[in-house]
Amino acid sequence: MSAIPVTVLTGYLGAGKTTLLNRILSESHGKRFAVIVNEFGEIGIDNDLVVGADEEVFEMNNGCICYTVRGDLIRIINGLLKRKDGFDGILIETTGLADPAPVAQTFFVDPVVSKRTRMDGIVTVADARHLADRLADSHEAQEQIAFADVILLNKIDLVDEADMVVLEQRIRSMNPFARIRRTQRCEVALDEVIGLGAFDLDRILAMEPDFLGEDDHEHDQSVTSVSLRQDRALDPVAFDGWLHTLLRVQGTDLLRYKGILSFKGSDRRTVIQGVHMLADSANLGVWPAGQPRESRFVLIGRNLDGDRLRAGFAACAAP
Repeated sequence: MSAIPVTVLTGYLGAGKTTLLNRILSESHGKRFAVIVNEFGEIGIDNDLVVGADEEVFEMNNGCICYTVRGDLIRIINGLLKRKDGFDGILIETTGLADPAPVAQTFFVDPVVSKRTRMDGIVTVADARHLADRLADSHEAQEQIAFADVILLNKIDLVDEADMVVLEQRIRSMNPFARIRRTQRCEVALDEVIGLGAFDLDRILAMEPDFLGEDDHEHDQSVTSVSLRQDRALDPVAFDGWLHTLLRVQGTDLLRYKGILSFKGSDRRTVIQGVHMLADSANLGVWPAGQPRESRFVLIGRNLDGDRLRAGFAACAAP
């Protein structure tokens, strides 16, 4: 039984999340989605649209998908998985003031959910005109950018090109993972936001080989990213010890991290990804012929000491 893909739509208040959701639901894609929203009354999805698109909407009653209601999210998803009538994917729209971390963590912590579903991607809708201000005054806006696999810079008709370039550079300093797409009224091809396989690093590297290319990203704001590389195979015991110590000491600061690693004694690529203290690993198959067996690992978070992280990662190299 194949895992059901899950797409999380997030973004600050007024950025255009509901516009994007309605656009997805009204596309002639022939797919059937289960939709989980919170603050249903606030976002005002057109009920005729939902019914006409043959979708089912589940309301989160607590107002915010966060740590206190993760149980509700797990309960809803488990209920969906028991249904006999199947669907092609799950869409989760968070409220504009939500931190995406607990949503992503849900797909690590519950054994049934993690087995039967897979995180296809986190899509953040950002208001291009106001994003710079929100990054300056909103912790949630920073989190939404840092967690994204795709960022829709929406309302670009309200921003000039010079400001757009600066804004994109700022986003890159926070999150080198994300693919940035400029939009008006969230007009974007469906395959830019659905079916991303965004947690499949192999696919990302095939599409954008240089996305892990920067050694480090610094900016005068709290969220930064550090990229690590190692040409020599890693010692699995040393890496496991280093990562576990890092998560124990600084897990709350680590918003997102993932990488493809080469371990001594294995001919397979290992993908590591995680959210805060929760990490997961999987094999991506053997290393392709002609591709250098180098390990690449990127961390996004706060209070990241690039020099210390690079030294710790380098110490994991096998003799």
